[in-house]
Amino acid sequence: MTGASRGIGRATAVRFAAQGASVAVNYRSRNDEAAEAVKQIEDLGGAAVAIQADVSDPDQAAALVEQTRRELGGLHYLINNAGTSRDSLIFDLDVDELWQVMRVNLGGVVNMTQAAMSHLMSQRDGSIVNVSSMMAQRGWTGESAYAASKGAINAFTLASAVELARFKVRVNAVLPGFTRTELVGPRLDGEKGRALARQIPLRGFGDVEQIAQVISYVAQSPYMTGSLVPADGGFGAQLGIGRIGG
Repeated sequence: MTGASRGIGRATAVRFAAQGASVAVNYRSRNDEAAEAVKQIEDLGGAAVAIQADVSDPDQAAALVEQTRRELGGLHYLINNAGTSRDSLIFDLDVDELWQVMRVNLGGVVNMTQAAMSHLMSQRDGSIVNVSSMMAQRGWTGESAYAASKGAINAFTLASAVELARFKVRVNAVLPGFTRTELVGPRLDGEKGRALARQIPLRGFGDVEQIAQVISYVAQSPYMTGSLVPADGGFGAQLGIGRIGG
């Protein structure tokens, strides 16, 4: 589970552990939070190990997969969740920052898929879930770099699903909507946040446990592959969202 020290990643790691899986809690720099996630899992009677790796680096991604297999005895599910964002209007966008977002978000998915696929293919069993975003399918001011990286993840998911299907390896993506995480949460507060929540058919923002539930379901569904599954409270089903504030 990449990017598992907090937010959606941590909630998903805990959920898988509660269902009996041994979990690798990957982190890049948040050692203390990763250790807390492992302790939370162990306190619930599960098994977990924290593994540091920057998944935007192919060598570190490969080492992460090998250490996971060595310490946990195998690999059946790969959840690609690590991500970053740089908010900027396109007019002001720093191209170097755009490519950094792409290296982490798309690069992490590609690197981890390549690192894990030989093992999953050889055992003819496995499931990959890429955590994308509703931003990949809908425009939003200031999110061009993030949205582009997530749109690329969606396309990579579909191609991976087709290529790996004959090896009985399934590949899907989950597309969270507005969800209270450390990355997004502060933007959902105040009057603008309340106005936005009213525009969502289910009248509220998601929480990380709800997204983890969808990821777990998709990962374990034996006849799903090549699916882009929204978890957005119905937000993407609408023709428009109306005016927010002002």
